[in-house]
Amino acid sequence: MVLDNLGSSLRESLDKLSGKSRLSEEDVEDIVKEIQRSLLQADVDVSLVMDLSSSIRERALEEEPPGGTSARDHVLRIVYEELVDLVGESTDLPLESQTIMLAGLQGSGKTTSAAKMAWWFSKKGLRPAVIQTDTFRPGAYDQAKQMCERAEVQFYGDPDNDDPVDIARKGLEETADADIHIVDTAGRHALEEGLIDELEEIESVVNPDRNLLVLDAAIGQGAKEQAQRFQEAVGIDGVVITKLDGTAKGGGALAAVDETNSSIAFLGTGEEVADIERFEPSGFISRLLGMGDLKQLTERVERAMSETQAEDEDWDPEDMMKGEFTLKDMRRQMSAMNKMGPLDQVLDMIPGLGGGLKDQLPEDAMDVTKDRMRSFEVIMDSMTEEELENPRIMGKSRIERVSRGSGQPEQQVRDLLEQHKMMSQMMKQFQGMGDGDMKRMMKKMGGGGGGGGGGLGGMGPFG
Repeated sequence: MVLDNLGSSLRESLDKLSGKSRLSEEDVEDIVKEIQRSLLQADVDVSLVMDLSSSIRERALEEEPPGGTSARDHVLRIVYEELVDLVGESTDLPLESQTIMLAGLQGSGKTTSAAKMAWWFSKKGLRPAVIQTDTFRPGAYDQAKQMCERAEVQFYGDPDNDDPVDIARKGLEETADADIHIVDTAGRHALEEGLIDELEEIESVVNPDRNLLVLDAAIGQGAKEQAQRFQEAVGIDGVVITKLDGTAKGGGALAAVDETNSSIAFLGTGEEVADIERFEPSGFISRLLGMGDLKQLTERVERAMSETQAEDEDWDPEDMMKGEFTLKDMRRQMSAMNKMGPLDQVLDMIPGLGGGLKDQLPEDAMDVTKDRMRSFEVIMDSMTEEELENPRIMGKSRIERVSRGSGQPEQQVRDLLEQHKMMSQMMKQFQGMGDGDMKRMMKKMGGGGGGGGGGLGGMGPFG
């Protein structure tokens, strides 16, 4: 995720305080230097780094930690609060009719972000429309049209019209029935006068309620100049940070937020239309520090289960908690997990399981898990209805047949059956639980640090 290396470095710095009940000036100075180094390596602007580190130093030395609070937890709380203050509030985006114009350089991810944002608004019950005005970049129209089709949202563009201002005007007329209008504009490889002039003309026609600056997470220190120029031209109300699924540091975007005195609106976390999330400062920083983000996790789980159920209307997730847990149920659960997004992002959202735990995993661990899930799906494709409904009948000859039919090793078939057995046993434990037992278990998972890791393995095909 964004600033992932920063999060790892900060956690390592804070861990050096483990076991201490009091902080010395030397301890504070060491941790402040580590934080400065971490932030600068993440491309955060120097002036922001100095302001932040000064606040952390002052508070760590002057504030008395609450009774029973360790030195590490005391500093962690201060760092958390100061980082939340640094990134500011989330951009105001009410769930009501509005027009949003996107600005940014070529390659920043505007076209993809337009479709993703439209998808996000559609999931909130609104009718969005994307208007593509980019006549500069070859293929912009086709890309926007395809992305909007995947997002299942209204789209307007005209590949035969070379006047972006006219396209914007007609686009608003043709999509007048939409609640949300998202106007995608052209970019350039640099901040040319032609780009600025074009933006100003389009803005005068569409009269947007909000202008969002789209920034590639890898932009680094150049974000400050970009933000300043766009701010002078059309005014910036918020920032969309894209391509956070790679190795980008992302710190430069914070400089853009500070330069425009705005805030962050959305985070783009992958290539699919659903790979976008509304920026929530507390959850964002909480994940960064390995503290989890249960709100975002809950939203992803509910969305994934809803989409999976829409694909299979005969399936009721509550049935898994009542009757026999079949391989069909396991497959539906796997489908829902896939819809939640990359596993490393999901781990970041679980208190005690993101951050430090993820840092300890081998680099290819997430890919292995994806391969394992795909392998299980191929194996289940080669099973009969009877076998999917009652996997207990899978004997040696059936395993050999499924292995040949799926092209997967016999051991992988056995691994699938063993995984199903574990999950089935877990479901039976849930069936006997009362509300009080369930709440105690969830509380333990939410606040138990790394201790909850053993339970996660039984909740899906990770093992």
